[in-house]
Amino acid sequence: MSNHDEPTKINHAVSASTTDTPTTDVENPAPAGGFGVSAITRRWKRDDFLKKGALIARVLALVFSLLSFVIMASNKHGDWKNFDEYQEYRYLLAIAILSTLYTGAQALRHVNEIWKGKSIFEERISAMVDFLGDQVVAYLLLSSASAAIPLTNSMREGQDNIFTDSSASAISMSFFAFLCLALSAMVSGYKFSTQSYI
Repeated sequence: MSNHDEPTKINHAVSASTTDTPTTDVENPAPAGGFGVSAITRRWKRDDFLKKGALIARVLALVFSLLSFVIMASNKHGDWKNFDEYQEYRYLLAIAILSTLYTGAQALRHVNEIWKGKSIFEERISAMVDFLGDQVVAYLLLSSASAAIPLTNSMREGQDNIFTDSSASAISMSFFAFLCLALSAMVSGYKFSTQSYI
């Protein structure tokens, strides 16, 4: 009889040791961390954050471009202190106007998309236009600011007055608009790279 009892003790010992280790359910596996409802809601939140972030960056670029445009256009103080006598300042003004129009149109388009919940253009086309437009306008803003800086610095060496201060302010606003559009270009580049083309 002792032989009969011994195998059951061994069986109980074996079954007890197997229940101590955690086992995975092969028939009903638990979802991994990257799948399921939580991953979908995280993606929705990220997409919503990117849309609002791009809108904020474009609105800030619009404000800075408009300020640069207004400051430079009102920089007329008589004699040699008129912005339109210098081609660098005329270039800065032209790019500020272009940037104001572009960022205003893009901001209105994004507000319309957020408000109505659907895009005016196809998602791929919209992402490509955002990416290319942001890069081109950001480059033009940086180009116009860098063209006007040497002239302003040379004028400030001889005489520091309201004309050179206004010019420096307009250049600074163009540079801040460039920074905002560069950030927007990074966001639109991310959106462009995550599009599926199938």
